[in-house]
Amino acid sequence: MSRRHRGLLLRTILLLFALNSISLALYFLLHPRPSSFPKTLTPTPPSFPSLKPWPSLPSFLPWSISPPPPAGSCEAYFGHGFSRRIDLVRSSSSTGGGGWFRCYYSETLLSSICEGGRVRMDPARISMTDGGEALETVMGREEEEELPKYESGAFEIEAGEEVTGGADRRVVDELDRYFPQKGIQVHTMRALMGSMRLVDPGKLECTQWVDEPTLLVTRFEYANLFHTASDWYSAYASSQVTNLPNRPNVVFVDGHCKAPLEEGWGALFSGVRYAKNFSGPVCFRHAILSPLGYETALFKGLTHRISCRGASAAILRENPDNGKTARLSEFGEMLSAAFGLLGDGNLPAKPSVGHSVLFVRREDYLAHPRHSGRVESRLSNEQEVFDAVKNWADDHKKCKINVVNGLFGHMHLKEQIRAVQEASVVIGAHGAGLTHLVAATPGTMVVEIIGSQYRRPHYAYMSEWKGLEYHAINLPGSFAEPADVVDKLRSIMASLGC
Repeated sequence: MSRRHRGLLLRTILLLFALNSISLALYFLLHPRPSSFPKTLTPTPPSFPSLKPWPSLPSFLPWSISPPPPAGSCEAYFGHGFSRRIDLVRSSSSTGGGGWFRCYYSETLLSSICEGGRVRMDPARISMTDGGEALETVMGREEEEELPKYESGAFEIEAGEEVTGGADRRVVDELDRYFPQKGIQVHTMRALMGSMRLVDPGKLECTQWVDEPTLLVTRFEYANLFHTASDWYSAYASSQVTNLPNRPNVVFVDGHCKAPLEEGWGALFSGVRYAKNFSGPVCFRHAILSPLGYETALFKGLTHRISCRGASAAILRENPDNGKTARLSEFGEMLSAAFGLLGDGNLPAKPSVGHSVLFVRREDYLAHPRHSGRVESRLSNEQEVFDAVKNWADDHKKCKINVVNGLFGHMHLKEQIRAVQEASVVIGAHGAGLTHLVAATPGTMVVEIIGSQYRRPHYAYMSEWKGLEYHAINLPGSFAEPADVVDKLRSIMASLGC
């Protein structure tokens, strides 16, 4: 080949290379590389600046796990055991519009967490008292008046895809598949879902739209700390299972009066409102139905043994174990963070000098409209026992022991939780006040004084699920020998170096 031909060939190759480079540059300019796309096709839920963010929790572990936890495991009881998803109403595949509704069923808890979009609630079709009144103004009101009774169409969802059926189209026909009948007489989640109907696109008539995610919660024992904590846990789990980016608002679908424990709802979530406070039909762009508190592991542990041992999240991240859980610690940290007691995502510190012994007391208080204001005596000589413990601690010379008089009925929730966090030992008669053990920090010792009529496993199990050392003093009646209680405390303090 001549020199002239070689030069022509070289110029041609360079020209083709330049044209190819320009073509590639234009292609990548107009078609971003795959690495610039999200790693998953699952859309990120929108965030709402008006809602409170989730705090950083030392014991938090991801709730969306694959494969799902086996039935009967600790995670199935306390975490995301709601792993069977059922889509009951789908949005339109062609336009992406219309309503939607799905449930997550737990084979372990036999209950569902449900969520939906374009959900209408008509308070006029829910028969119950208004709720939120001052307790003193509704004394003597019957509980039946406060619990909701639903007419057909109390809740509606705008149909997305074409749905066959007559004018009265129910969202759920087989309630037992998602909300099995329980031992309680009134199962409000079943009744709510039984009232839910589908309406044609464009027929969802609302006087108000709520854009932010909203938890719909029905409470039963709203004045009792143990039952209220079960409802709190159920609402927290519902928020995590449905992957809410912020703490949702809460709407109480009940007519209970205002009670002191309502401040816990306000701290945990972004806002609280009663269903009857809406002046007309209200539509939620995203509604979440929280299961009854009776359907959480905290309550189910009363009827059958849940063998789960508390462990740190750090250990479980490295070595997952179906027989261990950090979920109750995670929830306790959430409760602490809600009241500003978990600074910078770190566990609160106990006093640097000495030890705090929290004696949880039972005292008279007016709880609800059907209450006399007097509590049941679980420890007939409680004051005598407290005085003996206090005198022993005051005389103890080896180390400083501060005995805290836990009169929770006269303390704000924040102060109750702080007292539990700071305690090296929590002691008290069997009663709802011991529910605050969920917020106890690692290493806390528990002493429960149990009368013969109250041999129930609430707090023994709670201590086990938290990984706390638990001691029981079982009484033949309701009278405790002060010396026996002091001896138990002396032995525990000795193990702490006192």
